[in-house]
Amino acid sequence: MAGVGSAVRRLYLAVYNWIVFAGWAQVLYYAILALLESGHEAVYGAVERPLQFAQTAAIMEILHGLVGLVRSPISATLPQIGSRLFLTWGILWSFPETRSNILVTSLVISWSITEIIRYSFFGTKETFGFAPSWLLWLRYSTFMVLYPTGISSEVGLIFAALPHMMASQKYCLRLPNKWNFSYDYLYTSILALAVYIPGSPHMFKYMLSQRKKALSKSKTV
Repeated sequence: MAGVGSAVRRLYLAVYNWIVFAGWAQVLYYAILALLESGHEAVYGAVERPLQFAQTAAIMEILHGLVGLVRSPISATLPQIGSRLFLTWGILWSFPETRSNILVTSLVISWSITEIIRYSFFGTKETFGFAPSWLLWLRYSTFMVLYPTGISSEVGLIFAALPHMMASQKYCLRLPNKWNFSYDYLYTSILALAVYIPGSPHMFKYMLSQRKKALSKSKTV
């Protein structure tokens, strides 16, 4: 029974990883096509649906960690997925004024290349039981360039959205109301920006330690 359960787990994770891989491959293809044909202003419109699908599907990774399907710590998975969902839905989808910003292009390309490599690595491992050394190296090395470009784009787009939050008062709740409670989305976004200050270096150091561990382990195999 344990063997059957392990096979089902591997099959499920393989299918999940390859489906999300296909979503991110679409994002990268449409982004580059739009960039070359129409410029950076057209990138978001070209990738909106596959981007929303691929990024929202990452919620399953939190559930995978919670139920023990994968060994990735929730403490590392949750903030990364949470920040990306915030950018996808809370910034780009909620404030159309940000969509023509050139940082959307750097964000989408950084995210998509990172996730294509990551999901192909895990998909290959779950499908065949191993991943080639070159894919392992890409998985644990490309973040050194793509993580800073992605994070910089995220921070820049949140900053770009702040004036539109102030002007539109979107997602705000003002007093008086029947709940006797007020909420300002602008302050939530500023708080999110503040979290990036300690959070980004911490995550980068964590990924460096994971890289060292993964690559040193591969040399001993």
